[in-house]
Amino acid sequence: MAILLSLETSTHSFSCALHHDKKQISFKESIHQQTTASMLAMMIEEMVRDSGVKKSEISAVVVSSGPGSYTGLRIGVATAKGICFALNIPLIAVDTLSLITLQLRGQFKDEKDTSDALFCPMLDARRMEVYCMLADKNNRVIQPIQAKVITKLSFAEQLTHQVIYFFGEGSDKCKNLIHHFNAKFVEGIKPSAAFLGLVGFQKYLNNEVENMNLFEPLYLKDFLIKKPNLLS
Repeated sequence: MAILLSLETSTHSFSCALHHDKKQISFKESIHQQTTASMLAMMIEEMVRDSGVKKSEISAVVVSSGPGSYTGLRIGVATAKGICFALNIPLIAVDTLSLITLQLRGQFKDEKDTSDALFCPMLDARRMEVYCMLADKNNRVIQPIQAKVITKLSFAEQLTHQVIYFFGEGSDKCKNLIHHFNAKFVEGIKPSAAFLGLVGFQKYLNNEVENMNLFEPLYLKDFLIKKPNLLS
């Protein structure tokens, strides 16, 4: 029915995938930091060539829309738009925090484990700041996407009443601050194009596409240029 190209570039690692409906055809990933600009286009070309899929057969491009790395998101969205314009196909966007929340929930085989829990995906911002949100088991947003400085009192009210699963690369630096017995930390969850294509397929069926002339990533924070240390 549809062949989707997915691009995930919101963190230091990045990946791309091809799906035929919900079946993954091909997947490539890089964990090398600061190489998105130089490697993403090459990775896409190699993946499409090796898969045997013709570019003209691609039905849409799915891209993670952020929040996350300013540079990574900018490169990913620009690349996705370029492919969409060249092939005259639609662009589909999935916010990164919702993506990794669905990835985590897919790991729980027994829904009883999470029936009353909240989910808090976290992506690293700077220092003790993270990009995060709170959602319940029905994907209802309890606290919207925000940039939040984590302290010992963060999520204290919610933790008094419910278990919260913290996950994503930003959660690693919160373990030493949030010690409530209802706080559960899950390691190894990072956004992936392999799952992005599955979420994007449902959006494709629902015709949930973006206006490519107006669409921009969800940066949340402006890009900061580091000033050189003139005293060193």
